Amino acid sequence: MTAARGEGFARRIEPYRSELLAYCYRMLGSAHDAEDLVQDTCLRAWRAREQYDETRGSLRTWLYRIATNVCLTALEARGRRPLPSGLVAASEPLAPLVSRENTAWLQPLPDSLLGAGDPAGTVIERSSLRLAFAAVLQHLSARQRGALILREVLGFSAAEAADILGTTVASVNSSLQRARARVKEFGGGHDQAGEPSTAEQRAWIDRYMKAFERADVEGIQRLLTDDVIMEMPPVINWFAGRGGYGLFMEWVFEHAGTDWSLKPVAANGQPGFAAYRRVGEGYALHTLQILTVTTAGISRNSVFREAEVFASFGLAARLDAQGLATA
Repeated sequence: MTAARGEGFARRIEPYRSELLAYCYRMLGSAHDAEDLVQDTCLRAWRAREQYDETRGSLRTWLYRIATNVCLTALEARGRRPLPSGLVAASEPLAPLVSRENTAWLQPLPDSLLGAGDPAGTVIERSSLRLAFAAVLQHLSARQRGALILREVLGFSAAEAADILGTTVASVNSSLQRARARVKEFGGGHDQAGEPSTAEQRAWIDRYMKAFERADVEGIQRLLTDDVIMEMPPVINWFAGRGGYGLFMEWVFEHAGTDWSLKPVAANGQPGFAAYRRVGEGYALHTLQILTVTTAGISRNSVFREAEVFASFGLAARLDAQGLATA
Protein backbone atom coordinates (compact mmCIF):
# COMPACT_ATOMS: atom_id res chain seq x y z
CA MET A 1 0.00 0.00 0.00
CA THR A 2 2.85 2.39 0.91
CA ALA A 3 4.57 1.74 -2.42
CA ALA A 4 1.30 2.38 -4.27
CA ARG A 5 0.83 5.69 -2.45
CA GLY A 6 4.39 6.65 -3.33
CA GLU A 7 3.80 5.91 -7.00
CA GLY A 8 0.56 7.85 -6.90
CA PHE A 9 2.29 10.87 -5.39
CA ALA A 10 5.04 10.72 -8.01
CA ARG A 11 2.35 10.85 -10.72
CA ARG A 12 0.76 13.87 -9.03
CA ILE A 13 3.95 15.94 -9.06
CA GLU A 14 5.13 14.92 -12.53
CA PRO A 15 2.87 17.39 -14.43
CA TYR A 16 4.55 20.27 -12.59
CA ARG A 17 8.02 19.35 -13.86
CA SER A 18 8.00 21.70 -16.87
CA GLU A 19 7.03 24.83 -14.99
CA LEU A 20 9.46 23.98 -12.19
CA LEU A 21 12.19 23.61 -14.82
CA ALA A 22 11.34 27.05 -16.21
CA TYR A 23 11.42 28.48 -12.67
CA CYS A 24 14.78 26.92 -11.79
CA TYR A 25 16.19 28.10 -15.11
CA ARG A 26 15.09 31.67 -14.43
CA MET A 27 16.74 31.45 -11.02
CA LEU A 28 20.02 29.81 -12.12
CA GLY A 29 20.45 30.75 -15.80
CA SER A 30 21.60 27.25 -16.74
CA ALA A 31 19.58 24.52 -18.43
CA HIS A 32 21.89 21.84 -17.02
CA ASP A 33 21.65 23.16 -13.45
CA ALA A 34 17.88 23.62 -13.77
CA GLU A 35 17.38 19.99 -14.79
CA ASP A 36 19.47 18.81 -11.84
CA LEU A 37 17.59 21.05 -9.39
CA VAL A 38 14.17 19.93 -10.64
CA GLN A 39 15.25 16.33 -10.18
CA ASP A 40 16.38 17.20 -6.65
CA THR A 41 13.10 19.02 -5.99
CA CYS A 42 10.97 16.08 -7.09
CA LEU A 43 13.07 13.65 -5.05
CA ARG A 44 12.79 15.79 -1.94
CA ALA A 45 9.05 16.19 -2.46
CA TRP A 46 8.60 12.43 -2.85
CA ARG A 47 10.60 11.72 0.30
CA ALA A 48 8.60 14.32 2.26
CA ARG A 49 5.22 13.34 0.76
CA GLU A 50 3.78 12.37 4.15
CA GLN A 51 4.42 15.93 5.37
CA TYR A 52 2.32 17.55 2.66
CA ASP A 53 -0.97 18.84 4.07
CA GLU A 54 -3.39 19.90 1.35
CA THR A 55 -5.50 21.81 3.89
CA ARG A 56 -2.61 24.28 4.34
CA GLY A 57 -1.94 25.03 0.68
CA SER A 58 -1.89 23.72 -2.85
CA LEU A 59 0.53 21.06 -4.03
CA ARG A 60 1.91 23.57 -6.54
CA THR A 61 2.78 26.09 -3.84
CA TRP A 62 4.39 23.36 -1.72
CA LEU A 63 6.53 22.24 -4.67
CA TYR A 64 7.62 25.81 -5.35
CA ARG A 65 8.68 26.16 -1.72
CA ILE A 66 10.91 23.10 -2.07
CA ALA A 67 12.25 24.25 -5.45
CA THR A 68 13.00 27.71 -4.06
CA ASN A 69 14.97 26.29 -1.15
CA VAL A 70 16.93 24.12 -3.56
CA CYS A 71 17.65 27.10 -5.83
CA LEU A 72 18.65 29.44 -3.00
CA THR A 73 21.04 26.82 -1.63
CA ALA A 74 22.55 26.30 -5.09
CA LEU A 75 22.97 30.05 -5.61
CA GLU A 76 24.97 30.36 -2.39
CA ALA A 77 27.76 28.42 -4.12
CA ARG A 78 27.41 30.00 -7.55
CA GLY A 79 28.04 33.46 -8.92
CA ARG A 80 25.79 35.15 -11.43
CA ARG A 81 25.77 33.98 -15.05
CA PRO A 82 26.18 37.05 -17.26
CA LEU A 83 26.31 37.61 -20.98
CA PRO A 84 29.27 39.61 -22.38
CA SER A 85 27.10 42.70 -22.97
CA GLY A 86 26.53 42.81 -19.20
CA LEU A 87 30.24 42.75 -18.39
CA VAL A 88 32.25 44.94 -20.74
CA ALA A 89 31.81 47.73 -23.28
CA ALA A 90 31.09 46.91 -26.92
CA SER A 91 34.13 45.91 -28.96
CA GLU A 92 35.47 47.03 -32.30
CA PRO A 93 34.29 44.45 -34.89
CA LEU A 94 37.78 43.36 -35.94
CA ALA A 95 39.46 43.53 -32.53
CA PRO A 96 41.24 40.32 -31.42
CA LEU A 97 38.78 37.91 -29.81
CA VAL A 98 39.28 37.42 -26.08
CA SER A 99 37.90 34.24 -24.51
CA ARG A 100 37.04 33.90 -20.81
CA GLU A 101 36.66 30.16 -20.32
CA ASN A 102 36.55 30.21 -16.52
CA THR A 103 33.35 32.28 -16.40
CA ALA A 104 29.99 30.58 -15.88
CA TRP A 105 27.93 32.14 -18.67
CA LEU A 106 24.18 32.37 -19.07
CA GLN A 107 22.97 29.42 -21.14
CA PRO A 108 19.94 29.02 -23.42
CA LEU A 109 17.06 26.72 -22.46
CA PRO A 110 15.89 24.37 -25.24
CA ASP A 111 12.16 24.75 -25.93
CA SER A 112 12.00 20.96 -26.26
CA LEU A 113 12.43 20.66 -22.48
CA LEU A 114 9.18 22.56 -21.88
CA GLY A 115 6.80 20.34 -23.79
CA ALA A 116 4.49 19.32 -20.97
CA GLY A 117 1.73 21.52 -19.60
CA ASP A 118 0.78 22.00 -15.99
CA PRO A 119 -2.40 20.91 -14.18
CA ALA A 120 -3.53 24.46 -13.55
CA GLY A 121 -3.72 25.03 -17.29
CA THR A 122 -1.26 27.92 -17.02
CA VAL A 123 0.82 28.38 -20.13
CA ILE A 124 4.48 28.96 -19.30
CA GLU A 125 5.17 32.65 -19.87
CA ARG A 126 7.65 32.35 -22.72
CA SER A 127 8.46 36.07 -22.79
CA SER A 128 9.86 35.71 -19.25
CA LEU A 129 12.29 33.10 -20.58
CA ARG A 130 13.77 35.40 -23.22
CA LEU A 131 17.55 35.53 -23.02
CA ALA A 132 17.56 39.30 -22.50
CA PHE A 133 15.23 38.99 -19.49
CA ALA A 134 17.17 35.97 -18.15
CA ALA A 135 20.34 38.07 -18.38
CA VAL A 136 18.78 40.93 -16.40
CA LEU A 137 17.71 38.50 -13.68
CA GLN A 138 21.39 37.71 -13.17
CA HIS A 139 21.89 41.26 -11.88
CA LEU A 140 19.45 40.63 -9.02
CA SER A 141 20.18 39.02 -5.68
CA ALA A 142 18.82 35.50 -5.26
CA ARG A 143 15.87 36.63 -3.14
CA GLN A 144 15.10 39.54 -5.45
CA ARG A 145 14.96 37.06 -8.34
CA GLY A 146 12.66 34.83 -6.36
CA ALA A 147 10.30 37.66 -5.39
CA LEU A 148 10.13 39.04 -8.95
CA ILE A 149 9.56 35.68 -10.61
CA LEU A 150 7.03 34.45 -8.07
CA ARG A 151 5.02 37.68 -8.00
CA GLU A 152 5.23 39.11 -11.53
CA VAL A 153 5.88 36.06 -13.71
CA LEU A 154 4.04 33.28 -11.89
CA GLY A 155 1.32 35.41 -10.32
CA PHE A 156 1.60 34.24 -6.70
CA SER A 157 0.16 36.61 -4.11
CA ALA A 158 2.49 38.43 -1.72
CA ALA A 159 1.42 36.07 1.06
CA GLU A 160 2.05 32.99 -1.10
CA ALA A 161 5.44 34.32 -2.20
CA ALA A 162 6.36 35.00 1.44
CA ASP A 163 5.40 31.44 2.33
CA ILE A 164 7.44 30.03 -0.56
CA LEU A 165 10.48 32.18 0.27
CA GLY A 166 10.16 31.56 3.99
CA THR A 167 9.94 35.24 4.86
CA THR A 168 7.44 38.02 5.53
CA VAL A 169 5.12 39.88 3.17
CA ALA A 170 7.00 43.09 3.98
CA SER A 171 10.28 41.46 3.00
CA VAL A 172 8.81 40.18 -0.28
CA ASN A 173 7.44 43.62 -1.14
CA SER A 174 10.81 45.21 -0.38
CA SER A 175 12.67 42.66 -2.53
CA LEU A 176 10.15 43.12 -5.33
CA GLN A 177 10.53 46.91 -5.26
CA ARG A 178 14.33 46.63 -5.47
CA ALA A 179 14.07 44.02 -8.24
CA ARG A 180 11.77 46.21 -10.32
CA ALA A 181 14.22 49.10 -10.02
CA ARG A 182 17.12 46.91 -11.17
CA VAL A 183 15.14 45.51 -14.10
CA LYS A 184 14.21 49.04 -15.15
CA GLU A 185 17.86 50.09 -14.87
CA PHE A 186 18.97 47.29 -17.20
CA GLY A 187 15.97 47.56 -19.52
CA GLY A 188 15.00 43.91 -19.46
CA GLY A 189 11.25 43.67 -19.04
CA HIS A 190 9.43 40.67 -20.44
CA ASP A 191 6.44 42.41 -22.02
CA GLN A 192 5.89 40.83 -25.42
CA ALA A 193 3.55 43.51 -26.76
CA GLY A 194 4.37 44.28 -30.36
CA GLU A 195 6.43 41.11 -30.77
CA PRO A 196 5.94 39.31 -34.09
CA SER A 197 4.04 36.03 -34.08
CA THR A 198 5.96 32.77 -33.89
CA ALA A 199 5.39 32.20 -37.62
CA GLU A 200 6.61 35.72 -38.46
CA GLN A 201 9.71 35.27 -36.32
CA ARG A 202 10.50 31.97 -38.01
CA ALA A 203 10.10 33.64 -41.42
CA TRP A 204 12.68 36.28 -40.47
CA ILE A 205 15.08 33.57 -39.31
CA ASP A 206 14.55 31.48 -42.44
CA ARG A 207 15.55 34.49 -44.54
CA TYR A 208 18.57 35.04 -42.29
CA MET A 209 19.60 31.39 -42.60
CA LYS A 210 19.39 31.50 -46.40
CA ALA A 211 21.58 34.61 -46.48
CA PHE A 212 24.01 32.96 -44.05
CA GLU A 213 24.27 29.81 -46.17
CA ARG A 214 25.11 32.01 -49.17
CA ALA A 215 27.65 33.95 -47.08
CA ASP A 216 25.65 37.00 -48.17
CA VAL A 217 26.72 39.69 -45.69
CA GLU A 218 24.63 42.42 -47.29
CA GLY A 219 21.59 40.14 -47.25
CA ILE A 220 22.19 39.47 -43.54
CA GLN A 221 22.54 43.18 -42.78
CA ARG A 222 19.21 43.99 -44.45
CA LEU A 223 17.48 41.79 -41.87
CA LEU A 224 19.01 43.56 -38.85
CA THR A 225 17.87 46.51 -36.77
CA ASP A 226 20.13 49.57 -36.59
CA ASP A 227 21.03 48.82 -32.96
CA VAL A 228 21.46 45.05 -33.33
CA ILE A 229 23.73 43.28 -30.81
CA MET A 230 25.83 40.16 -31.33
CA GLU A 231 27.52 38.40 -28.42
CA MET A 232 29.15 34.99 -28.23
CA PRO A 233 30.27 33.65 -24.84
CA PRO A 234 32.84 32.51 -23.81
CA VAL A 235 34.30 35.29 -26.02
CA ILE A 236 33.83 38.58 -24.16
CA ASN A 237 33.84 40.68 -27.35
CA TRP A 238 30.41 41.85 -28.41
CA PHE A 239 29.30 44.12 -31.21
CA ALA A 240 26.59 46.73 -31.61
CA GLY A 241 25.15 48.12 -34.82
CA ARG A 242 24.48 46.81 -38.31
CA GLY A 243 27.87 47.95 -39.64
CA GLY A 244 29.92 46.24 -36.94
CA TYR A 245 27.84 43.10 -37.27
CA GLY A 246 28.51 43.03 -41.01
CA LEU A 247 32.26 43.50 -40.61
CA PHE A 248 32.42 40.66 -38.14
CA MET A 249 30.41 38.36 -40.43
CA GLU A 250 32.84 39.11 -43.26
CA TRP A 251 35.63 37.99 -40.92
CA VAL A 252 33.71 34.82 -40.01
CA PHE A 253 33.21 33.80 -43.63
CA GLU A 254 36.83 34.60 -44.45
CA HIS A 255 38.18 32.43 -41.62
CA ALA A 256 35.54 29.70 -41.27
CA GLY A 257 34.60 29.34 -44.93
CA THR A 258 31.47 29.98 -46.98
CA ASP A 259 30.04 26.43 -47.08
CA TRP A 260 27.56 25.92 -44.23
CA SER A 261 24.73 23.62 -43.20
CA LEU A 262 22.18 25.11 -40.78
CA LYS A 263 19.62 23.30 -38.63
CA PRO A 264 16.66 25.17 -37.03
CA VAL A 265 16.37 25.13 -33.23
CA ALA A 266 14.28 26.97 -30.65
CA ALA A 267 15.26 28.12 -27.17
CA ASN A 268 13.83 30.48 -24.54
CA GLY A 269 10.75 30.88 -26.74
CA GLN A 270 13.01 32.29 -29.49
CA PRO A 271 14.01 30.93 -32.91
CA GLY A 272 17.54 30.07 -33.87
CA PHE A 273 19.76 27.55 -35.58
CA ALA A 274 22.81 25.33 -35.19
CA ALA A 275 25.55 26.27 -37.66
CA TYR A 276 27.82 23.59 -39.13
CA ARG A 277 30.82 24.61 -41.25
CA ARG A 278 32.35 22.53 -44.02
CA VAL A 279 35.26 20.38 -42.85
CA GLY A 280 36.57 17.73 -45.23
CA GLU A 281 33.78 15.54 -46.58
CA GLY A 282 31.16 16.78 -44.11
CA TYR A 283 30.27 19.55 -41.68
CA ALA A 284 31.45 20.18 -38.12
CA LEU A 285 29.33 21.84 -35.43
CA HIS A 286 30.45 25.43 -35.09
CA THR A 287 27.90 27.48 -33.11
CA LEU A 288 24.37 27.60 -31.73
CA GLN A 289 22.71 30.93 -32.49
CA ILE A 290 19.55 32.22 -30.79
CA LEU A 291 18.03 35.37 -32.29
CA THR A 292 15.67 38.02 -31.02
CA VAL A 293 13.18 39.21 -33.64
CA THR A 294 11.22 42.46 -33.49
CA THR A 295 8.80 43.99 -35.95
CA ALA A 296 11.74 46.04 -37.29
CA GLY A 297 14.05 43.06 -37.76
CA ILE A 298 16.57 40.96 -35.88
CA SER A 299 17.77 42.93 -32.86
CA ARG A 300 20.05 40.44 -31.13
CA ASN A 301 22.07 37.31 -31.88
CA SER A 302 23.32 35.30 -28.91
CA VAL A 303 25.92 32.82 -30.14
CA PHE A 304 27.05 29.85 -28.03
CA ARG A 305 29.98 27.47 -28.43
CA GLU A 306 30.02 25.58 -25.12
CA ALA A 307 29.99 21.78 -25.24
CA GLU A 308 27.45 21.68 -22.38
CA VAL A 309 25.09 23.89 -24.40
CA PHE A 310 25.48 21.72 -27.50
CA ALA A 311 24.72 18.64 -25.38
CA SER A 312 21.54 20.16 -23.92
CA PHE A 313 20.19 20.54 -27.47
CA GLY A 314 21.28 17.03 -28.48
CA LEU A 315 23.26 18.41 -31.42
CA ALA A 316 25.33 16.03 -33.51
CA ALA A 317 29.02 16.90 -33.61
CA ARG A 318 29.19 16.25 -37.35
CA LEU A 319 26.95 16.08 -40.41
CA ASP A 320 27.67 14.25 -43.65
CA ALA A 321 27.85 15.97 -47.03
CA GLN A 322 24.05 15.80 -47.29
CA GLY A 323 23.59 17.51 -43.92
CA LEU A 324 22.63 14.35 -42.06
CA ALA A 325 23.96 13.51 -38.60
CA THR A 326 26.84 11.04 -38.47
CA ALA A 327 27.85 8.76 -35.66
